[in-house]
Amino acid sequence: VQLQASGGGLVQAGGSLRLSCAASGRTVSSLAMGWFRQSPGKEREFVGRISWSGGSAYYANSVKDRFTISMDNAKNTVYLQMNSLKPEDTAVYYCAADPSRLYSDYYGSYVYWGQGTQVTVSS
Repeated sequence: VQLQASGGGLVQAGGSLRLSCAASGRTVSSLAMGWFRQSPGKEREFVGRISWSGGSAYYANSVKDRFTISMDNAKNTVYLQMNSLKPEDTAVYYCAADPSRLYSDYYGSYVYWGQGTQVTVSS
């Protein structure tokens, strides 16, 4: 499985971005997919996850009600819609896939990782 993340950039506080994670080698509907982020000097942080069916999603408290994960099976792509962005959301964002479908918020459960995309939110 290969994951290609894209969509990062520079945005002002209060703005929005949509990250994409295109998968190849396996259909996203057969995987549990997660989003994580990492800032310099900090550990990788769970952002959210979506089930293999795309029917349910779960978010970290820090992004709940601002971020939304969705899945497009036709494009074999998972999205992270980020609204009301804050400077503390600045990080490199990674998508990840868990073929065992543990549906976990622990980064160690994910086997496949995208290359990361930088999100910078200015105040």
